[in-house]
Amino acid sequence: MRARMALLQAGVEYQAHELTSLRDKPAEMLALSPKGTVPVLQLPACEVLEQSWDIMCWAYGQNSDKDTWWARAQSSENKSLVALCDGEFKYHLDRYKYPQRYSDARGAEYHAAQAIAVFLQPLETLLQTKPQLGGTTPCAADIGMFPFVRQLAAVQPAWFEALPLPAVKTWLAGWLAHPLFEKAMVKQKLT
Repeated sequence: MRARMALLQAGVEYQAHELTSLRDKPAEMLALSPKGTVPVLQLPACEVLEQSWDIMCWAYGQNSDKDTWWARAQSSENKSLVALCDGEFKYHLDRYKYPQRYSDARGAEYHAAQAIAVFLQPLETLLQTKPQLGGTTPCAADIGMFPFVRQLAAVQPAWFEALPLPAVKTWLAGWLAHPLFEKAMVKQKLT
C-alpha cells in the first residue's frame, strides 16, 4: 500500500496487478522476483525493486520531490521511527496478526503489547505535538508507516479503539479517509 501511495502522490505512472492468491503467484512475477513477495516494481530499464521503501524512494526521486514529501521524511526523528516500524514493530505485528505462522510461546498478546511499547507509544508522543510526521503537512514517513498501524488496528478493532493513543487514532482515521489512500485502494486487474 505504501509503495502504491507514493507512486500516486509522486505522480509516477505505473501498472498494478492484484494477485488472486499469494500461494499461486504468476510465473511473470516470479521471473522478476524469485523471492515471490509483494510489492515488485519493474523499472523501465528492467531493474527490479522488491522492497516498498525502495519503491517509495525511487518514486519520489522521479519528480524532484516538488512537494517535499520525501524531504520532510528525512529528519532523524522520522528515519528512526521508520526503522522501528520496519524492524521491531513489523516483527511483533506479524506475530500478533498471524500467531499460527510462528511457534512463539509468548503468544499474540505479548507481541501486541510489544508493538505498542516499541512503536505506537513513540508515535503517539510525536503526533501529540504535530498532526503529521511532516509537521503540519504529511510526508513520506506518514505514508510509509500508517499501513502497518492500519494492519494492527484491523486485527481486533475494539481492542485497538480502547487503547489510550488518541493522537495515533486521529492520525490513522485521517489517513483512512485520505483521497490518496482511497485512490490506492481501487482494485486493479487481477493476475
